[in-house]
Amino acid sequence: MRSPEPGGRQSPPQTDQAPADPTRDIAYDILVSVLERRRSLDAVLDRAPATVPARDRAAAHRLAAMVLRRLGTLDAVLRPLLARPPPPPVRLVLLLGAAQLLFLQTPAHAAVGTSVELVRRRRLAPFAGLVNAVLRRVAAQGEASLAGLDQALLDMPGWLWSSLSTVFGEDAARRIADGIRQEAPLDLTLRRAAAAPEGAVRLPTGTMRLPAGTRVADLAGYARVDTGGTFWVQDVAAALPVMLLDPQPGERIADLCAAPGGKTAQLVDAGAEVIALDRDRSRLQRVRENLDRLAMQADLVEADALSWRPPALLDAVLLDAPCSATGTARRHPEVLHTRASADLPAFAQGQARLIEAASTMLRPGGRLLYAVCSMQPEEAEAQLAVAHRAGLRHVPFEAAELAMLPEALTAEGCLRTHPGLWPEHGGMDGFFAARFVRT
Repeated sequence: MRSPEPGGRQSPPQTDQAPADPTRDIAYDILVSVLERRRSLDAVLDRAPATVPARDRAAAHRLAAMVLRRLGTLDAVLRPLLARPPPPPVRLVLLLGAAQLLFLQTPAHAAVGTSVELVRRRRLAPFAGLVNAVLRRVAAQGEASLAGLDQALLDMPGWLWSSLSTVFGEDAARRIADGIRQEAPLDLTLRRAAAAPEGAVRLPTGTMRLPAGTRVADLAGYARVDTGGTFWVQDVAAALPVMLLDPQPGERIADLCAAPGGKTAQLVDAGAEVIALDRDRSRLQRVRENLDRLAMQADLVEADALSWRPPALLDAVLLDAPCSATGTARRHPEVLHTRASADLPAFAQGQARLIEAASTMLRPGGRLLYAVCSMQPEEAEAQLAVAHRAGLRHVPFEAAELAMLPEALTAEGCLRTHPGLWPEHGGMDGFFAARFVRT
């Protein structure tokens, strides 16, 4: 059996016994990349042939993401229907078929038929009968196959469930698990005085929200030749750190680890003089492309924040530090399978070094807003002591600053969101933020 090419590149159909199906082929390659190589979901999409239509890419993303969100539940449904564990490639085909039947409302004949065709294209024709029989049984059982399953526990890695239960309590951990299993809506941050796209709903924080599956490039205002785009994609929780930093016109602010550029755009839109820093050239190019679309200007610097220093001390620094990204699991469900508790010490050490470096960039009285899209305390509250040793004073957020989201204010005066919040609005990502002043 031949695996997809290294790097997650989409494999071409391997026989002429079944018609081409880019959606299932790319979704299959995504699962191989994530589950076997611990790579990101988007890496496969980026390497898919340019001839694959955008709708097929989007469908492949949706299908693979659903499997990754519901992997434990899908395995629990399939296990009683199999006399013995199938070969790993066959398991992936079965997971894709079962996800379509149980969670994506795909007609049974389409889900079963395309799965049989997929297994043949992967030179697994001897298993076509097994795939057909098992998925037909899943289709026949329907939602009854989910009865009695504790999906919250099944779909959450054990280490993450233990951590979330300790930090938030078991009830909140279940709400978080429920939030992660839902498809994330499309959130937009508007430029000042910009009109919202048709059909968007304004959330209490000012973020505009559209239903899951909305293609941003199809929205009026995404690209405007005369004034630049009028909005950018940014989860409601990701927009909060800059709001809490409260940038003022004319302030000199560095956005460290700036890619993909949503927070940079917020700072520029507020009138600040912004230095957007990232050590990865390709990621910095994404910032450049986003700012160009928005007709915004910032000083883009390719450098490592640990060694870079500004030409003059700054009024503020925004440090959205590299982290485990567990808070983004509903948008990036691969983190459920590519992260482990053993990864946390390295992330925490890197964050501590960045906090120490950022403190040297500030003028006396200058502000540091530290943020991570993680739900793990090692990357969050534990960094308060690091900041104190670096000569920074913690300035708690006040209740009035989070009046639109009071449940996100911690006892220490930090921001802490998670996917279990605002279920009536469609949820949000998990973020932690804390504010400091240079003493």
